[in-house]
Amino acid sequence: MAQKHKVSALRIAGTYIGTIVGAGFASGQEVLQFFVFFGNAGLSGLVVVTTLFILIGYMIMDLGRHIQAQSHLDIVRASSGKLLGTFSDLLISFFLFGTLSAMFAGSSALMSQQFGLHPLLGGFLMAGLTILTVLSGFNGIVNAISLVVPFLLLAALGISIVSLSMAPDKTPVKNAAPNIGFLRNWLWSAILYTSYNTVTSYGILGPLGARAKDRKAIVTGAVLGGLGLGLGACALFLALRHHFAASAFLEVPMLHIAGKVSPFAQILYGIVLLAEIYTTAVGNLYSFSARLAQSGCSDSRFVIITSALCAFLFSLLGFSNLVKYFYPAVGYAGIIILTSLVLNRKNAKGY
Repeated sequence: MAQKHKVSALRIAGTYIGTIVGAGFASGQEVLQFFVFFGNAGLSGLVVVTTLFILIGYMIMDLGRHIQAQSHLDIVRASSGKLLGTFSDLLISFFLFGTLSAMFAGSSALMSQQFGLHPLLGGFLMAGLTILTVLSGFNGIVNAISLVVPFLLLAALGISIVSLSMAPDKTPVKNAAPNIGFLRNWLWSAILYTSYNTVTSYGILGPLGARAKDRKAIVTGAVLGGLGLGLGACALFLALRHHFAASAFLEVPMLHIAGKVSPFAQILYGIVLLAEIYTTAVGNLYSFSARLAQSGCSDSRFVIITSALCAFLFSLLGFSNLVKYFYPAVGYAGIIILTSLVLNRKNAKGY
């Protein structure tokens, strides 16, 4: 087992960020609906989110290291017991499938908005690429995810900073309040945002902790990963708030803002956004198929391909609808799972 424990702190941080930063985050839809609609209070929500990402990310990975987790099932059984663990397992499996569908839907929206392609083509191409990567195994997944992250953060920061120097839009953010769906205030929105993101990352973070060099690498990776996510989200928040009137009701608002900077910036951000959609899709497909494999599905190739194709069909519901309604629903249910992790982690580890 010792040979598996070779994932460095930087790769942990990159994989953590890449697993969470997908279509909803990089497109601007998540930040828009969970934070921008609450005005200045949304920044307070992002501070809460950053702190929670660090703490919960560490808890999941450290427990994964202790029990040598292979999928999210090992984590929820260790922290929740048999009954609640079974409930949590079913919820997370459903969440993983739904989030994978959202990634394919985001790819379809991006391909349509940026390149004028038929929406189905973008989602189908992303599904194919995701399948090929997951078939390469866990090490290939970590390498693919962590490689893309620096480009996403640099692109988000660069586009956001430059866009702030441009003429702002005048429409008050409060005019968009009716569109917040299941969300009611900035603090609850921050909790739900952290909940659904971390719960759906169990299947990657648990095994990642099992392959970490040591606990110090996990601590450093969790801190760097949480800070990176918080910094990126703040950059998107400022840009979206500044250009709210022109971008608030687009499927991919950050792509529109990049276009205000320059046509080249828009193309570049579109490419980076596709890469981030890809990293989260890979993480979710791996986690979902790894769980099914633990249920006795011996043909892993069949499980991976079938899961991706079914998620592609579910993605036809549309990207913004999935972000507005499915993501908060995941967050509500995920609070139960995360509360169990926080309360029972020490008992699960035998402290």
